Amino acid sequence: MDAASWDERYRGSELVWKAEPNRFVAEELAGLKPSGRAIDLAAGEGRNAVWLAERGWEVDAVDFSAVALEKAEGLAAERGVRLRTVRADLTLWAPPEATYDLVLIAYLHLPWPDMAQVLPRAAAAVRSGGTLLLVGHDAANPEHGYGGPQDPRVLHTPEQVADQWRPHAEILRAETVSRPVTDAEGGSRTALDTLVHAVGT
Repeated sequence: MDAASWDERYRGSELVWKAEPNRFVAEELAGLKPSGRAIDLAAGEGRNAVWLAERGWEVDAVDFSAVALEKAEGLAAERGVRLRTVRADLTLWAPPEATYDLVLIAYLHLPWPDMAQVLPRAAAAVRSGGTLLLVGHDAANPEHGYGGPQDPRVLHTPEQVADQWRPHAEILRAETVSRPVTDAEGGSRTALDTLVHAVGT
């Protein structure tokens, strides 16, 4: 989907996604002491960025949907925190190098040639000792999980992500994780996600 398509999807008073942070983002980062600047790449409506700001981070929220960023700013205002929003296409734009103490990518799904450019740029943006975290729908999800994109070209594995980050970071965790979801009939299903947690070197 392009920026115009995402603008249309986000348009409306209700949030497309929940206001609470992604469960894996919260679990992986809850014990991390806020220590400066964070950037949320593909921030959407800001649920993770706002959660980070509430915890004391100075957060840049980047997305290519102007509508999503407006909603992120609104959510931040409701919660009494500030975000710096940046409208940018991550296939063309790179965050400044060695600038952030935390770099987050949550559910950014691009064809692998594009993703393989975004990931090293993200890793280069983290300071030495800073944290890198990616969470997204796993390549195994269409066959063995539920929901999410079904196009295999935009789904990746923990190994693919880790390989892109290893020149810049020490990999602490790279695995496929599961989370419970509810299907259209109200039944309980399981979704599979890629999770990669690393520290900048």
